[in-house]
Amino acid sequence: MYQRDTEMLFPMRVAPTLRSLRGPTWRRLVDRATRAAEGSIDQLAFCLMMIRLASCLTCHTDSYRAMRGCTQCAAQAVRRFRGDDSELVVLFERARTEVALHLESGTPRKQEACRPGFEVIHEP
Repeated sequence: MYQRDTEMLFPMRVAPTLRSLRGPTWRRLVDRATRAAEGSIDQLAFCLMMIRLASCLTCHTDSYRAMRGCTQCAAQAVRRFRGDDSELVVLFERARTEVALHLESGTPRKQEACRPGFEVIHEP
């Protein structure tokens, strides 16, 4: 079974659907990320925060989460977050700092992940 809404990592296209799930602080954070330029630090940080919140790295094609799709999975992760909205902002700011430091360094942190012999396949 193929789910068209499932991607490898959190897709930014899902962010607007998460806006109404929490209070005004969360809505401002989602607005900030969705209004930012594509590929900006804010968008990258929001994606990193959501990847961690929804545990995207442990999602597999045959998992229940993958079968439901990224939109439902992300919504569930945001709803189930036990902290308040300000804690989500803190997670976002930490991710933003991490992304900024990584971009400033100009080098991948884990170069062993880019071993020769692996081909990246881009699908349209």
